[in-house]
Amino acid sequence: MTPDARRMAFISDRRGVPEVWVQDVAEQVAEGADLPSARPIRLSPDPVTAVSWSADSAWLACQVATDGGVRSQVWVVRPDGSDARLIAGSRKQHAELGPWSRSGHRVVTTVPSVEPGEPTRSFLVEPATGLIEPLALGELIHVLDLSVGEALVVLRDGRRGHEFCVVVDRLNDTDHPLLPYSTSGSTAVALLRPAPADSEAPLVAYLATEVDAPRQRLASLPLGPNGLRGEPLELAARDDAELEALDADDEGRLLLLLWNHAGCSELELFDTTTGERRPVPGLPGLVASSPVLSRDGSTVILSVEGPERPRELWRLDTRALRWNRVSEVPHLPAAALVVPTLEHFTGLDGLPLTGWLYRAPDAAAAGPAMLSLHGGPEAQERPTFSPQYQAVLAAGIAVFAPNVRGSSGFGREFSHLDDVRGRQGAFDDVQAAASHLVSLGVGDPARLAVTGRSYGGYLTLAALAFSPGVFAAGIDICGMSHLLTFYRDTEPWIAAAAVTKYGHPQHDRKLLRQLSPLTEVDRIDVPLLVVHGELDTNVPVNEAHQIVASLRELGRPVEYLELTGEGHEYRRADSRTLLATTMVRFLKENL
Repeated sequence: MTPDARRMAFISDRRGVPEVWVQDVAEQVAEGADLPSARPIRLSPDPVTAVSWSADSAWLACQVATDGGVRSQVWVVRPDGSDARLIAGSRKQHAELGPWSRSGHRVVTTVPSVEPGEPTRSFLVEPATGLIEPLALGELIHVLDLSVGEALVVLRDGRRGHEFCVVVDRLNDTDHPLLPYSTSGSTAVALLRPAPADSEAPLVAYLATEVDAPRQRLASLPLGPNGLRGEPLELAARDDAELEALDADDEGRLLLLLWNHAGCSELELFDTTTGERRPVPGLPGLVASSPVLSRDGSTVILSVEGPERPRELWRLDTRALRWNRVSEVPHLPAAALVVPTLEHFTGLDGLPLTGWLYRAPDAAAAGPAMLSLHGGPEAQERPTFSPQYQAVLAAGIAVFAPNVRGSSGFGREFSHLDDVRGRQGAFDDVQAAASHLVSLGVGDPARLAVTGRSYGGYLTLAALAFSPGVFAAGIDICGMSHLLTFYRDTEPWIAAAAVTKYGHPQHDRKLLRQLSPLTEVDRIDVPLLVVHGELDTNVPVNEAHQIVASLRELGRPVEYLELTGEGHEYRRADSRTLLATTMVRFLKENL
């Protein structure tokens, strides 16, 4: 939103490719009345992946997927579409969009090195002149926030699952961690705001952190110049939910908290002067994301979706706690959409697990079923809107989407259970999920398929190679087939961050080879569909080429679909449609 909360910028693929759209925000619209019209801003043919306003509302900054691939560029543009210019990134160098300065009109860009071992560098860029000022450097840094006046900068650094936050005092050229360095959890979000009147310091850092806690919660830390640093204080925590998003008004008096409870979203407002927590009723969907609190604290805009509802934008009046929709809803075909149920089951070692079960319409007995494995592994399966699932269900095939160990949303310990030498536990969870699907009477044990994307694609290949006989078919979507070639070919900053999750390519070389499905490719004897984006440099396309070539050499049934102009994420609507229709055809033929 603009600072006055009267306009918003958002990303929509309503014309087939994600673009930036600008629209007035209607405070209230009568039933049946039209919403304000939205206007697209076209920067290039490439998909836009992020957008934000400058503090003075004079500029928009946009992150754009270069050629549709993994590497990004940062552009700035006026809200009317004029003065568009590239300020960071290229086809060979990735650049990340950071925050705007809170009192001016400079934007942060962060550029990882293209060479292993070299630092990541962040800069402040003046859009109008292109003037660039160095801001910070570190191994895997992301700039989270700047104080008014830009004297203090908060950075997140560290490898996956072990991220920590550092505050940099630019005036004194010093830095220190916001929380003590710890192996017992990471910090995801940190914001700098003015402290309450009775505080010992002029500023407070508000954190979403799991350091020394079982789940991500809200904490605060007083901060000031010359290294002034108070004691951290826990402000809000839940035994049954994780804090997954956080925002604050300019005065630091109101915080917006977004909780993840068993995959569903709950919203809360926190008054920093009184400590009062106000739950927000009536969230118009099961899952919310990308919440933004206006600078005066009066308005929230966030994305809302559910199994029967594509993602929409809604506005919340924080005083009246009144909701109204602010974006158009796409037309849906007259088809019965399936709402999943949350299933509880146990792993082979007794670990409690959950998953979302979508029963095929009108299915009276056990029939064909698809086990779907999310990526990450730190991601989480949630009851969102999935055209892919609904297309498979419409073909009469049930879908079970489990959250195996390593998934987020279930606490710090659960998310680390699959790290490095715990990978076999995740493999076993896939087998337990398949058994549960059969025990429910939903899946015919002779007609089960397994599929997944990214890490889920790797789990798919592992299930077929290491546990043959369980699944009748598989669909690997941009998965790793060999962990050592993944490390060799991926982007340097992706490889550097991944060692805490998968293992080190030198120190754990033997283990990584043992855990690579390509080493047991001769055991894959069921039909396999492999899908990959041609421009994927996260999980490079060679991971698909080598598994397909090996299976063809063995004379095994394998199909390959390479999506033109796509990277690790498939952002174009026609690519996603092609993927869904190919999956449905493949599953119907082989189940």
